[in-house]
Amino acid sequence: MEVILLEKIRNLGALGDKVKVKPGFGRNYLVPNGKAVYATADNIKKFEARRAELEKAEAAHLKAAQDRAAALVTLQVVTITSKSGEEGKLFGSVGVRDIADAITNAGVNIAKSEIHLPMGAIRQVGEYDIEVELHSDVNAVIKINIIPEG
Repeated sequence: MEVILLEKIRNLGALGDKVKVKPGFGRNYLVPNGKAVYATADNIKKFEARRAELEKAEAAHLKAAQDRAAALVTLQVVTITSKSGEEGKLFGSVGVRDIADAITNAGVNIAKSEIHLPMGAIRQVGEYDIEVELHSDVNAVIKINIIPEG
């Protein structure tokens, strides 16, 4: 299945690229989320007519992501308190929702889908470097300090 990308997607292509994808990926993710359109002759003509508008919107989205990355750098360390046992093991865990809420409370709006925890949820007290993907071209690293409650 061929689609035309309406935004840059990591490991797939840039805005306006005509790419071949598996049918399920195109039908279930790209097209319903507005990230691509089917590569028919009619859609190609419509895309070429809207290309400048889409490129301008993509540039604005990139600029906003870069501004948020700069704001994240100024935060330096975000502290999260959690209940823990004697040895520093947390009762429960700290996941992407907790991290996103803590960063948002610190002053920078972050969605939980932008946070990547490759090792899974955090289950120990300590300092962690968390990667935040704000755009396919803009990544930031923020330091999270998990301290015991009380």
